[in-house]
Amino acid sequence: MSLTTKVLLGMALGIAVGLFINILGLNTSGSFVNVFVVDGFFNVVGKMFVNALKMLVVPLVLLSLIGGVCGIGDIRLLGRIGSKSFVLYMLTTAIAIAVAIAISAGIGIGKGMNIESAAEFSGKEAPALSQVLIDIVPSNPISAMAQGEMLSIIFFAILVGVSLLMVGEKAKRLIEGVETANEVMMKMVGIIMAIAPYAVFCLLAKAMADLGLDLLAQLIGYVLVLIAILLIHLFVTLQVVLKVFSGLSPITFLKKMRNVQVFAFSTSSSNATIPVTLRTVTQRLGVDRSVGSFTVPFGATINMDGTAIMQGVATVFIANIYGVDLGISGYLTVILMSVLASIGTAGVPGVGLIMLSMVFTQVGLPLEGIGLILGVDRLLDMVRTAVNVSGDGVVSSIVAKSEGKLNVDVYNDPDAGALTTDEAIHLDAGGSDVATARG
Repeated sequence: MSLTTKVLLGMALGIAVGLFINILGLNTSGSFVNVFVVDGFFNVVGKMFVNALKMLVVPLVLLSLIGGVCGIGDIRLLGRIGSKSFVLYMLTTAIAIAVAIAISAGIGIGKGMNIESAAEFSGKEAPALSQVLIDIVPSNPISAMAQGEMLSIIFFAILVGVSLLMVGEKAKRLIEGVETANEVMMKMVGIIMAIAPYAVFCLLAKAMADLGLDLLAQLIGYVLVLIAILLIHLFVTLQVVLKVFSGLSPITFLKKMRNVQVFAFSTSSSNATIPVTLRTVTQRLGVDRSVGSFTVPFGATINMDGTAIMQGVATVFIANIYGVDLGISGYLTVILMSVLASIGTAGVPGVGLIMLSMVFTQVGLPLEGIGLILGVDRLLDMVRTAVNVSGDGVVSSIVAKSEGKLNVDVYNDPDAGALTTDEAIHLDAGGSDVATARG
């Protein structure tokens, strides 16, 4: 059985077990199942796995990006890659929220509903765009790495890579050392992925046991519309963009990205999924590491397709509940604000709700309306994160193809870069070097 099949099986069983525990009422506060199973075993195993992935993010991004810049060898090419990535990420975000608003407004989601919630929400202040730009240049790169400030890490890594290129022959051995260290990090990704099926089971079992079906039933319209639009963006919009701009097969892309989507769904974190995304993009999709090492962490930081869709649907939903008519100008403001906020709140924890509170303030909707949807946000966050990482893969493939940095044979080979559980933990020197495989 392949690792992907095992992970999907773990996901399905986790959802089933979690719902079983919740429906039977076994997860009541203080009960044996709640203390020792859900908040005990499931919680511990799940968080240990997520922490293991997060452990790899900073060194992997740093080493991959330095090696990638050195591999590009041309500063102008790096500028083109960065510009194309930025434009594509902003374009897909704008399309995502425009489609979300059009569909949800057409359906009239939230009209005539009388929903009450005890949940309260107070708006968080988002950093000014000027401050975000200032913070891109780290005053202390070590502190930036410790805090996981991705834009600062990207800036520092690019600067180190450019400097190594300028030093020339003298830096050759150091560059080789960076490449070797990066291969070690990729091997660590393989080792950690070996326990993924069990960790995914625990993560989803806990999430489903905690969520409950009562709140879902109350907000079923909002949940279904949002998930439907997220799936439309994933399976239609992104795949059309991929086909139009690169000519690559969307079906092949979706098959190879399944692992990444499951990891993103389980962890609800684009940053935590970076190691898996980077490995899949470079070894399964054939994107050259010099491109993928830039586009993947950059996308995990500013690509907000799923979050933008949530904002569009939530804005229409809350506006209809409170009887506020936003009009065309209001919806255009929401689209513009969401695109700008995806840059201005890059890397900020709880970014989805921060962006939503900014949008609500701008168009005059009450912030307490966010409290109505807080209860189901955990589930929806899982889905929109899977959409976000898929967008990272699409843009990485398009940019690599446009720059002649994509191995089409690897992309079209269904077995290229595939990882089995046995290979992931095969450590003797004579074994297959999965971490450096290029198909």
